[in-house]
Amino acid sequence: MNKSNRFDLTGRVALVTGGSKGLGKAMARGFAEHGADIMICSRKEGELKNAVSEIGDGLDVRVEYKVTDMVNRDAVKELANETISRLGKIDILVNNAGSNVPQPIDEVKDEDWDRILELNLSSVMVLSRAVSPGMKERKWGRIIHISSVLGVGGKEARNSYCATKSALVGLSQASALDLGPFNITVNCIAPGPFLTDLPMNILSDEQKRAFAGRTALGRWGDPKEIVGPALLLASEAGSYITGSTLLVDGGTFARRL
Repeated sequence: MNKSNRFDLTGRVALVTGGSKGLGKAMARGFAEHGADIMICSRKEGELKNAVSEIGDGLDVRVEYKVTDMVNRDAVKELANETISRLGKIDILVNNAGSNVPQPIDEVKDEDWDRILELNLSSVMVLSRAVSPGMKERKWGRIIHISSVLGVGGKEARNSYCATKSALVGLSQASALDLGPFNITVNCIAPGPFLTDLPMNILSDEQKRAFAGRTALGRWGDPKEIVGPALLLASEAGSYITGSTLLVDGGTFARRL
């Protein structure tokens, strides 16, 4: 590890959930470019194979994948175990997997609520719990939860999403206090509108324009623009940042009126 470059991740191992596309793939590539070995997961093997090729392209790092349904707690535990088995350890965990089922509060379906709660929140707890002992033993670790601008502000018909993404902020604060004595930081990144499959698939063209108009920059973010903030929180450069939520939203939250 190059001590003169505080963003250097050589010798580190990063596990990025939901790493086959969008923000997850962008962060995994960014970590790999700075020397980390990578494990990514999602439910679709074809997407994972393509992502592994893109993440490792031209780099001298290991990039592995595991097909994982993050709603299955046993599968989440196995993801942690297999990452350690294949790559030796987990230094950096990015809890990026998540989804959204827009429903007004009086139309929320129990099965949708339960699934979003398990995917967006419970899986994060299970995986963080699984990786913490190794980080504590090595006296170094970085845990990053991907929340949302909708975790600090609401939107109509986003009840399960807002609830779970807000809960990640509280989880990161409590875990930061638990793990701080072991030189482990825990933070949230709260993205605003980014050009990824999830919003593109559920929003109308009018809604997409409205989201862009809410930002200070007047546009959606490119997934590559999440890499810098993630690197900060994953590296020595962010060693004194913990229990924090970093808004990466193009100024969306600045416009609260």
